[in-house]
Amino acid sequence: MHALQLLFRPSHVTLLLVLCLQLGTNKAQEDNRKVMIMDVDIPQTTRANEEVTLKLVVKTELRECMVIKSYLASSRPVDGPFNYKFTSCLCPDYPRTFYWDFQPNNTVTIATVVDVVRELNICPNNEAVIPIEANRFRVLNTLRVY
Repeated sequence: MHALQLLFRPSHVTLLLVLCLQLGTNKAQEDNRKVMIMDVDIPQTTRANEEVTLKLVVKTELRECMVIKSYLASSRPVDGPFNYKFTSCLCPDYPRTFYWDFQPNNTVTIATVVDVVRELNICPNNEAVIPIEANRFRVLNTLRVY
């Protein structure tokens, strides 16, 4: 019976090994990279028919590149360059910056949208990934016109 108790008694080496494995597992689970980081710069107020510039900076913490399509959507129709769509390759070491210049007539809610798309001849060697969880990201802003 005493021999069986010795077999099942944890030694210091065993406890240390279990502790190291537990710490390693927790660190691996905390490795959460953000797929898309969007920084939108737009004034909160403007005058009617005054030109406004919206600046979008897009980054990723993933290790791979993605093909992205960036565009604006609004609660009211806005003409001109507001409707431009930009398609580009987003890589971790190269953030992308986009600009839209437009002249709003009324107060408007603007959605700055970035879609991860499957499109050829955008990223080098056509090597790009598409996230499993989500492929559309947006930021909402209200531009008040007086």
